[in-house]
Amino acid sequence: MPDRQKPLSRRFSVAPMMDWTDRHCRFFLRLLSQNALLYTEMVTTGALLHGDAKRFLQHHVSEHPLALQLGGSNPDELAACAKMAEQAGYDEVNLNVGCPSDRVQNNMIGACLMGHPQLVADCVKAMRDAVSIPVTVKHRIGINGRDSYQQLCEFVDTVHQAGCHSFTVHARIAILEGLSPKENRDIPPLRYDVVRQLKSQFPHLEIILNGGIKTLDECQQHLQTFDGVMLGREAYHNPYLLAEVDQRLFGNPHAVPTRLQTLEKPRPYIETHIAQGGAMHHVTRHVLGLAQGFAGARRFRQLLSVDVHKAKDPLAVFDLALQQLQGH
Repeated sequence: MPDRQKPLSRRFSVAPMMDWTDRHCRFFLRLLSQNALLYTEMVTTGALLHGDAKRFLQHHVSEHPLALQLGGSNPDELAACAKMAEQAGYDEVNLNVGCPSDRVQNNMIGACLMGHPQLVADCVKAMRDAVSIPVTVKHRIGINGRDSYQQLCEFVDTVHQAGCHSFTVHARIAILEGLSPKENRDIPPLRYDVVRQLKSQFPHLEIILNGGIKTLDECQQHLQTFDGVMLGREAYHNPYLLAEVDQRLFGNPHAVPTRLQTLEKPRPYIETHIAQGGAMHHVTRHVLGLAQGFAGARRFRQLLSVDVHKAKDPLAVFDLALQQLQGH
């Protein structure tokens, strides 16, 4: 677990992604970068307060620095959940004001909250009063019907007044009617210029850029303007990108691990997971993107996505997959 006295770095982070950034995914990503800030999938306040909180909060000590993303809009419930996050050892709690799903809209969770800046501010204040770990917000640059730059500034200023100093901004609006969550990640145009303007207007706030970033060269370029960058789908589909993050973005001199070196490490973790009644593919489904563009890559993905389900000895399949990474 990181030193709580040391300020949390958001220079590079991996976005919260539903069905993807579970604890097994985060364990794997941490093998590639020691410095990246990792986020959980969004967890709703209802799930934590009325469901299996232990399961939702479970994580491996190696995952730190680690943030829990919450979905909700009731200040008291969010405060209670933030307290649970702090007690479970999380380093940050983040409020989701960016998810455009209809499923969450009906419950006043996610991007629809951009239309209610004072409520978001009340939620942030309640969480900040309840915990000593940082409380941050992830949001869009607007929603349909409320997408002017002035309204974005009003939102950020109102939430800042409640004590939030770090904003992760997805540089697209969310269109809450007519587009699916998937379409909302692609169809609204990226507007880095709007987030750039926001940073120049609020230079004292930490502004993290999110949306459409695909390479470390782009990260380095954006870091000349912004305080941090957050990658989502690219980090999941092309995880080996993270192998150079510590060296290129944090100045750490240690050698970049090979793909083989990276994937040799989680074998004991997988053995433990199987011994506890879990299936190997719970872990290995997250590593498929590690092999791309070289001989053996396709076989690697087939072994861990197809053959593993038919195998009596899944660890033997894992070892076969490792062989495909020789020299890479």
